[in-house]
Amino acid sequence: MKLKRVHSAFIAAALTCSLVVTPVFAEPTQEELEDQKEAAQGELGDLQAELDTLIQKANELESQLISTGQQITQAEEDLEAAEEKKAEQYEAMKLRIKFMYESGSGTATMEKVVSSGNISDMLTQAEYSQKVHEYDRTQLQEYANTVTEIENLQATLEEEMANLQETEEEYRAQQETLKETIASKQDEISNLDEMIQEAARKAEEARKAAEEVAARQQPKNPFTPGGGSGGTTPPYNEVTGNAVVDRAYSYIGNAEYVWGACSPGAFDCSGFVAYCLTGNYARLGTTYTFLGWPRVSDPQPGDVCVNEGHCGIYIGNGQMIHCADVGIGVIIGPVQAGMVYVRY
Repeated sequence: MKLKRVHSAFIAAALTCSLVVTPVFAEPTQEELEDQKEAAQGELGDLQAELDTLIQKANELESQLISTGQQITQAEEDLEAAEEKKAEQYEAMKLRIKFMYESGSGTATMEKVVSSGNISDMLTQAEYSQKVHEYDRTQLQEYANTVTEIENLQATLEEEMANLQETEEEYRAQQETLKETIASKQDEISNLDEMIQEAARKAEEARKAAEEVAARQQPKNPFTPGGGSGGTTPPYNEVTGNAVVDRAYSYIGNAEYVWGACSPGAFDCSGFVAYCLTGNYARLGTTYTFLGWPRVSDPQPGDVCVNEGHCGIYIGNGQMIHCADVGIGVIIGPVQAGMVYVRY
């Protein structure tokens, strides 16, 4: 009997310990989730800015690659011309020496000079013939120096090209890594959005339940305090929307696409949207900044169409005005697949 009581006491103690060491975490509040989302959006903005900077560097690097390639081509042409000139001078030199030989100069030395296999041997042999004009020797040496100089330049340019191409590959790898990180951060924000919506739904249910309880406790009160939906979001201003659309229309065919630009006649996609929304040539952020704005299910002209890679101004009927790409500029086109609508 005593043993049975000890066994029971041990089981009770074990259950008590299991209850103590098992933590119970409260669900984060809507405010905490929104703080997490704001922090994640800030990190996302930093990542996008880093990616934009890297893309700018890649563009600059591409320009360097083009310029170096052109220099290499020119060096090859110069080298070819110098080689031809050297060959012409070499043949002229042999004819001059042959003429001197036929006119009575020393036979053995002249035969060595004429039969020389290359320019270096010829110059060495020519030193023994005092009747070879110094001008010819100087000219040949100058051409030889020119050829060497061009060869060295070509080698330097080719090495520079190889280094630039290696750097370009590194930039591409960094871009891919950043894009993956951005996609992951976007997924995190989307998950937080869902959690916020769920927390808001639960809060709304709790509020309604509390109102029902209060209504049952005071059934004779005919008045409902406040009134309206209680929402803090102001109604959409159609006049402002039309002004945004008017600004967008004003630049159709009148602006080119330039990465990072937000200036008269030159924009990238997010710079163009920022100008249309504010009327000022100042950026509001990137496409990822816009993705963090309040989404709308009933888009109106003047809202922003955006996905992870592009954005534009919605003008109705499934169409948007956007700064499309390099060489295209500002055009009207259909809203792209996967875009969401947000409101400034």
